[in-house]
Amino acid sequence: MEIQTYSADNAREIADLFHQSVHSIAPSLYSSEQKEAWAPSPVDYERWAERLTVTKPFIAVIEGRVAGFIELDADGHIDCTYTHPNFQGRGVASSLHEYLVAEASAKHIKRLYLEASLVAKSFFEHRGFSIVKKNEVQRNGVTLINFSMEKYLSPNNQKQPTAQASDD
Repeated sequence: MEIQTYSADNAREIADLFHQSVHSIAPSLYSSEQKEAWAPSPVDYERWAERLTVTKPFIAVIEGRVAGFIELDADGHIDCTYTHPNFQGRGVASSLHEYLVAEASAKHIKRLYLEASLVAKSFFEHRGFSIVKKNEVQRNGVTLINFSMEKYLSPNNQKQPTAQASDD
């Protein structure tokens, strides 16, 4: 697995990855209606290309394919963390998170924060994030649940990011 910075060549693949990832979530967590409100069909590739030009996510590449991505804003906000369904359980999100923490530390960001879905909540809890509050978000008239979470980085996180990340 290799961690790379975003390239416009990856925009369509990332947009598809997001859509497939959301729509593969178990129906016990989010209904079809909720998943469609979260990731509408068809995918709006133009909007995604514009968004990714601004957010410039870190991407995990396995066998020449985008396996996952994560976004870090300058203020420490993590906006997206998604793994393609075909690559889940292979350490993609863990490697992306480790890379993001190293990048944040190198940029002297002291606090990371995000709004985690029901799926992502335990992933971030296992990495030291605390729940600040539970949120009910309205999207296209549909209510989605997520959690505001945060983590303060310690001086021990001050290692430099590496261009390569290993498979878990």
